[in-house]
Amino acid sequence: MQSTSGGSGVRSGASRTGIVAAARAGLATRGVLYVLIGAIALRIAFGQDPGRQADRQGALAGLAAGPLGRLLIWAVAIGLVGMTLWRLSEAVFGGAGSDGRKAGKRLAAAFRAVFYAVVAASVFAFAAGQGGGKSSDEQSRDATASVLEWPGGRWLVGLVGLAVAVGGVVIAVSAVRRTFRDDLEVPSRPGWLNGVVEALGVAGGLARGALFAGVGGCALYAAVEYDPGKAKGIDDTLRAFADTPAGPWLLVVVAAGLVLFGLFSWAMAAWRRV
Repeated sequence: MQSTSGGSGVRSGASRTGIVAAARAGLATRGVLYVLIGAIALRIAFGQDPGRQADRQGALAGLAAGPLGRLLIWAVAIGLVGMTLWRLSEAVFGGAGSDGRKAGKRLAAAFRAVFYAVVAASVFAFAAGQGGGKSSDEQSRDATASVLEWPGGRWLVGLVGLAVAVGGVVIAVSAVRRTFRDDLEVPSRPGWLNGVVEALGVAGGLARGALFAGVGGCALYAAVEYDPGKAKGIDDTLRAFADTPAGPWLLVVVAAGLVLFGLFSWAMAAWRRV
């Protein structure tokens, strides 16, 4: 592999090795969660297991029910800690690439570090307890209801919803433009493998972008209507795709795309420049 410019140059060899391991563990863990969520959504689209939650809680419940379930939950939690530490290191030292130390990149990494820290904490809580906790839908409605009571809370919910929706559009556009290629470094990769990884990145990114745009759009709608019940988590947002004129087939497409994004995350775990 070629050496990368950016913040990685200021880290010692030992710390860099640790961050690389944390990043790869985190990306692999993200892939597991997206594959499981997408698989659950596919089952729902085809009328199977309709009571299952197609979100992180549902994915964790599925893991917990299998062999070595509790051990796997702890592994997921540790992997998410790895993702948090990697993003935090990017915020502090800068990331890989010529623009990795720019303020915008560092700020985005800081937000991601906070996000994954919150997710890791929820998974640790799941691993330590017996209950499944609240679904993403309940969490979204409860959080929206609380913030709406704040002074200016309606505007805050609306701004957050708009930001998430715009972020979803950016994710989708970036996937179509294949900007992820700048982050990949696969030594001696055959052409067919390059094509497969790009296809996974495009299809998976479009599905992930659509999901984020849907979640953000619902939060924005909740702010406009001043009704926390309009907010949706991942599960309700995915189910809403089945209520469009395209019917359950749109949910099938998005769910399959989430599975593909999980596979793409595994490819990133193997070949992403860190």
